[in-house]
Amino acid sequence: MMADRWTRMVRQQVGLGRFLPLGGPYDGAWIAERAASGVLRGAAERDVPEVRLGGVRIGLADPGEAAEPAVPAPPSALPPGPLRLTAEFAATAAWPLPETASRLRTALAVTATERIGLDLTEVDLRVTELLDTEPPASRPGTPETRGGTDTSGGAGMPGAADTSGAGTPGGAGAYGAAESEAARAPGSAGGSGSAGGFGSAGVAGAVGGGPEGERVAAVVLRVPGVSRLTGVWGLPVRLSEQAPAPGDALPRRHARVDLAVAAGFRPLEVARAVRAAVAEALPDRPTVAVLVTDLD
Repeated sequence: MMADRWTRMVRQQVGLGRFLPLGGPYDGAWIAERAASGVLRGAAERDVPEVRLGGVRIGLADPGEAAEPAVPAPPSALPPGPLRLTAEFAATAAWPLPETASRLRTALAVTATERIGLDLTEVDLRVTELLDTEPPASRPGTPETRGGTDTSGGAGMPGAADTSGAGTPGGAGAYGAAESEAARAPGSAGGSGSAGGFGSAGVAGAVGGGPEGERVAAVVLRVPGVSRLTGVWGLPVRLSEQAPAPGDALPRRHARVDLAVAAGFRPLEVARAVRAAVAEALPDRPTVAVLVTDLD
């Protein structure tokens, strides 16, 4: 039984892919590569419909520039640092391939940085196939423009495109104004690759850390944008003790929370709010790490 449980957990982690840093070294947040890739694929389908996106991979642009995270990272998580996205795609010949690649690069870059919160600095694309299909009925932008987006920015990043996030799903406005339905209602089913979901009705006995862990879970579910608690290794909340940092006389506790973020919320902002709420909920104000495993 124990061997079967470990096998399931290993398969689950492999399905989630690598854990990518959200924000910078002081944000203490990571997101599963599978969850981020799903949002990127959706952006490609929506903004560049003549493209069929193939394999997507995200990793450190320069491991030498990676920083030490301010809080303990989840096992196998990448350290905070600039990221590079590599992807393959097939496209129709309806429009020039350089233009198609430029629009796809912009869609992926803006989504990764503004919608998700990744420190993406490079996007490398490779055309693998020319699709023999009818041209799309209309193309993005106005009839007078070709694509409607300036992609003159360096390192594969958008140039004049508006990346402020204001007024768009996942931007700061959406985060501040909306409230998670799952934080007000009982739990929901787990997403693909997660270990199920824990809502407000299923917290007791489902988290680590005893009553304090249950208190943390309840606090997290009240944070706007948290749709449910997940659990990459079976438990959505873990409380542990870390060795004393240099200059500290006593060990400090550390909390890690695994969760899913609701649609319309920016994962980085939700993770920051969760970290602040958990630290406030416990009297010793532990360090907190957040792992986003799903985007609902």
